[in-house]
Amino acid sequence: MSYRIKEAFYSLQGEGFHTGRAAIFCRFSSCNLWTGKKADKDDALCNFCDTDFLGINGQNGGKFETAEKLALHLLKLWPAKDIKPFFVLTGGEPLLQVDQKLIDTFHTHNIEIAIETNGTKKAPENIDWICVSPKPNAPLILDHGDEIKLVYPQQEITPESVKNLKFNFFYLQAMFDQNPVISAKNLQKTVGYCLENPQWILSLQTHKILNID
Repeated sequence: MSYRIKEAFYSLQGEGFHTGRAAIFCRFSSCNLWTGKKADKDDALCNFCDTDFLGINGQNGGKFETAEKLALHLLKLWPAKDIKPFFVLTGGEPLLQVDQKLIDTFHTHNIEIAIETNGTKKAPENIDWICVSPKPNAPLILDHGDEIKLVYPQQEITPESVKNLKFNFFYLQAMFDQNPVISAKNLQKTVGYCLENPQWILSLQTHKILNID
């Protein structure tokens, strides 16, 4: 199986449990919650998406014919030979492409693997960290993992509807809006919900605050 990568880069994790941790981000091209009719993604089921996952023309992107070739390509971006590499597989929807061969190959290179998924596909075995971000009007097939990260507020999917799932950490992230007034209100609502419901932990998009990838 070949792998189509929109972009890959070295940065700090900006969200959730691993916030602030250095990682190689590998963004897989395509998403199963986007119908592909419009380049601006206005017809996506989760139309609040702020990520460019189309094509393979981003930084360090491309098509890789084997898992080994992708692993070696990504390892070139890791700066410390004496520290175990940490890869974050994201998208789009990475589980459209991430298979057992890729996971096993990464592990042969002593890579720690995290994945960020919408939960609509089953995951291969032995992924080190699974973060699921459920989306409205989409089936939640992968209903367990290490952390769940829910964009808030949404009418279609609420914290109450997922609070009993089998995750170790529950994160709530304010929905971004191009209108800063709306974004500020969403953040205020999210903070308030976390205070009233301490099962939930506030997740901030710190990479946007720091203006990094």
